[in-house]
Amino acid sequence: MASRWSLSLRRYLLLGILVPTGVFMLVNTVTLYRQALAAVNTAYDRTLLASAKSLGELLEVEGQGAQARFRTNVPYSALEAFEADNRSRMVYRISTVQGELIDGSPELPLWRGRLPDRGPYAALVDFYDDSVNDEDVRVAVLLQPVASNSGMGMVTIQVAETLELRQTLARQILVDTLLRQSLLAAVIALVVVLVVQRATRPVRALSAQLRARPEGDLQAIDAPDLPRELRPLVDATNQVMARLNGLLENQKRFVRDASHQLRTPLAVLKVQVQSALRGDVAQMQALREINGTVDRATTLANQMLALAKVEQLRQQTDPALHDLAGVARAIALDLAPLMADKDLDFEIRTVPAPIRAHEWMLRELVRNLLHNSIRHAPEHTALTLSLVSDRQFAALTIRDDGPGISSALRERLFQPFSAGQSRSGSGLGLMICREIVTALGGQITLDNRMQHARVAGLDAIVRLPLASAESARTDAVRAGPDGSRTA
Repeated sequence: MASRWSLSLRRYLLLGILVPTGVFMLVNTVTLYRQALAAVNTAYDRTLLASAKSLGELLEVEGQGAQARFRTNVPYSALEAFEADNRSRMVYRISTVQGELIDGSPELPLWRGRLPDRGPYAALVDFYDDSVNDEDVRVAVLLQPVASNSGMGMVTIQVAETLELRQTLARQILVDTLLRQSLLAAVIALVVVLVVQRATRPVRALSAQLRARPEGDLQAIDAPDLPRELRPLVDATNQVMARLNGLLENQKRFVRDASHQLRTPLAVLKVQVQSALRGDVAQMQALREINGTVDRATTLANQMLALAKVEQLRQQTDPALHDLAGVARAIALDLAPLMADKDLDFEIRTVPAPIRAHEWMLRELVRNLLHNSIRHAPEHTALTLSLVSDRQFAALTIRDDGPGISSALRERLFQPFSAGQSRSGSGLGLMICREIVTALGGQITLDNRMQHARVAGLDAIVRLPLASAESARTDAVRAGPDGSRTA
């Protein structure tokens, strides 16, 4: 349904420009026609006034007032000079002010109106529309004083003209106006089509370039000739393609690593099972070996899934706000049995540190670092977790009394499947930590703690940006009465 009603850019512009232009032209045409008709009426009304005045000059009067008697000497062809052609006819009527017919056509109705207060002419004249013998006419009425040596009086002169010529001229003006307006609309439509055709040429070229790309090519779009208005779209597309490329690379890496790393423990497990079946080793020893192999495979699978989940959570645009101090204390409580097994003197010092991140990422970060320190710390030694913050960053430090790491190992530990000891861990824990810290915009370092020119332990330091005060207030407003976030 959406594609059925969608419009191309050309059609959209044509409709968006031509529809308002057409409405304007229609209104303008009606206005011009009315103005032209008014101008035609004004011009021809002057002719009617001139003909009425010419008839008044042909009148004579004897006596005054009610005793005035009028004589006319109006020839039949008196109005021929004012008739434009055979498309119009003129008739007249001359009457006394009392309505008595003096001369002219009795079919022309007697004028019963009143003169305007401010007419367009100095003479006592008015113009109105009427009909004679069911034919529409335009009438000019003139109150004409008549004076001679033998008397003085006032007459009403009416001159009527049929409307054929006026209507013909008005229609001609209307047709000419419509032709010019239609030509203007056609020119506008042609210009829109040509401009859109030229403006969308780079877009069509870009579409052809993308269609010609091989499958799986997610390289950035290079289109320097695109209009400036389309650059944000291209930049956004490049960002999406970069994210897709990253997701595909992570997926490929996950499949590659999973197929490579899981093959080894499965092969070892198969050998151990075969040895147990043949009776090469004692039953309990075989079960212990199989249990250890399963534990290592389970840890490896869990960490690989955790690494994939980090990339998935990285795509979240509006994570919730969590207190890193609370997360650290909860993880320390979960790992307390491991600390007790090695009789570690554990100390934790924290301050509130609001971090905008997924809770799972914070828990996984603290769990991996603390578990790593517990595993490498000697028995009966100290283990410290401290969390401090300033106005911008929170610094999480996990300090153990282990053997530390060499410079070469420090660089390699953040790479996948690189463990400090060949038979300890899967080599993914620190890489997961680095991916989480990078996703949160922070930094992670592993520093040897020196004492009397020798390594006294290892400090794992993570710096994460704090949520701003405004962001914290916004999150508090979104939270419900029980502290849970609302949708």
